[in-house]
Amino acid sequence: MNSQAAANQPVFNERGLLDAQIAPEADIQKGMLPAEGQTFAQWLESRVARFPTRRYDWDALKFQADYDPKYRRAQMRYVGTGGTGVAKDANTVPAGHFTFSTMVIPAGNIGPSHIHYDVEEVFFVMRGKMKVVCEKDGERWEAVLGERDLISVPPGVYREEINIGDEDALMCVMLGSAKPITPVYPPDSPLTKIKRDKQ
Repeated sequence: MNSQAAANQPVFNERGLLDAQIAPEADIQKGMLPAEGQTFAQWLESRVARFPTRRYDWDALKFQADYDPKYRRAQMRYVGTGGTGVAKDANTVPAGHFTFSTMVIPAGNIGPSHIHYDVEEVFFVMRGKMKVVCEKDGERWEAVLGERDLISVPPGVYREEINIGDEDALMCVMLGSAKPITPVYPPDSPLTKIKRDKQ
């Protein structure tokens, strides 16, 4: 069995979750407390992510865009680093139970079909019009989301997002874990064969 096929196999841990990387709740709670010697103001300021200090990361998913330009999109991280595979970004609020970022998808571009076995993923459209396609066990469902529409895609469901509008779309993206497993693609997707750089 190749490593990609193994990555597509769900694995439960002792708590019944599909992600053995989730820290014990006590460690998560400790990570959200003020650091030794930190004032109340310093602690709360460390939990603020201001827009002027963010930047769009067009390289987070560059390996996909290098394969096909229709996959070009950018992530702006606020809480944690999300599921794009970016390992470190010191300019985010530390994640406890979820990640939060915004994603720009140029007109006509696609977030390719992928699956998270360990977490739900929420898409909230702030600007534009996105078609979301979900698949599981041979069944397919799709919907068009407009401004201020939201979908919460459960774990174990393939999801694809397509900007069907004439302008860049802007979405908020939340994943239900501080460190979600990097998603995998359908077995027949050409992206399963691409090696991604560690970031």
